[in-house]
Amino acid sequence: MRSSSSLFPAVLAGFVAVLVGYASSAAIIWQAAAAAGASTQQIAGWMTALGIGMGVSTLALSWWYKAPVLTAWSTPGAALLATSLQGVSLAETIGVFIFANALILLCGVTGVFARLMKLIPHSLAAAMLAGVLLRFGLQAFSNLEGHILLCGSMLAAWVIAKAFAPRYAIVATLLAGGMVAWAGGDIVTNRIGFSVVLPEFIAPTFTFTTLVSVGLPFFLVTMASQNAPGFATMKASGYPLAVSPLIIFTGGLALLLSPFGVYSICIAAITAAICQSPDAHPDVSKRWLAAAAAGAFYLLAGVFGGSISGLMAALPLSWIQTLAGLALLGTISGSLYQALHNETERDAAIVTFLMTASGVTIGGIGSAFWGLVLGGVCYALFSRLRRA
Repeated sequence: MRSSSSLFPAVLAGFVAVLVGYASSAAIIWQAAAAAGASTQQIAGWMTALGIGMGVSTLALSWWYKAPVLTAWSTPGAALLATSLQGVSLAETIGVFIFANALILLCGVTGVFARLMKLIPHSLAAAMLAGVLLRFGLQAFSNLEGHILLCGSMLAAWVIAKAFAPRYAIVATLLAGGMVAWAGGDIVTNRIGFSVVLPEFIAPTFTFTTLVSVGLPFFLVTMASQNAPGFATMKASGYPLAVSPLIIFTGGLALLLSPFGVYSICIAAITAAICQSPDAHPDVSKRWLAAAAAGAFYLLAGVFGGSISGLMAALPLSWIQTLAGLALLGTISGSLYQALHNETERDAAIVTFLMTASGVTIGGIGSAFWGLVLGGVCYALFSRLRRA
């Protein structure tokens, strides 16, 4: 009985992680695919292949390592593609996917990325994670303006459940919000449909200008803005797994599925934090069950890839954002404690946190990367001055 009661929050955490992942960036991926000239049927096939790829990789890696290893597509990469693929043919787009994923696989085989990740101090990794998640935490409260009944009921349910049954706080939040949204007519059921669309193989074309102008920036953004935060998130959550094997597995699988529209399979950061939090499971060694549940939901989403956009349109955005923010509060507070606990590293950590939270993009690369760079410079300089 006890094990089953512990399993339900883990399954729910996996569901919320997948829901948040799709809700936050599925629309961006559709825009990127449309910019490349893909038809509606082809885009639905891409969503199918992406869901299956993320589901297989999440299930396999979480089971193998018995750790919550959640994979995801590269949201920053999708945003870059959406603005860079105008005038690029569909065959050339597939060539870009293959080129970028081959470079990621090469990084894993050579161990270059693993050596870079070892240089990141734990306090800076935690600060970067807190900075990445800050805007999600803020959304849990900012949505009260304009959605006071829906978001207020969710917040009230979370506070009450957190006081009396903390393990089920997110369950209570989801149910309370769902009932209020349903009663208020905010869930548009006529947009929900279920259809299976098989991925279509597209032969690639490689052109030097496209690979350099789109493929190389896409590779750099994916590694700096998705994989680096993903590994830092795992490290900050207490799962310092070997980097290279994970890069080889995810990069290799993405390379294999590239002709079917899988532009990337990366280590997740924001959604992974939901599965790596104490709310997912009180036992650190059992939180991999939450990621495994997410893998199963990924597969389900992949099978019905053609229905994802309709499902996202049916759910109120404020409900999704509030649910995600409240689910991540424990991770945000824990990350801030780890980041600022060591007084000698506090200044560098707060620089990392604020730079990451700023959301700035420099040279096409997101703030998470620049937060680590600036914080790392401060860390090295301050440490050297203290030793001197």
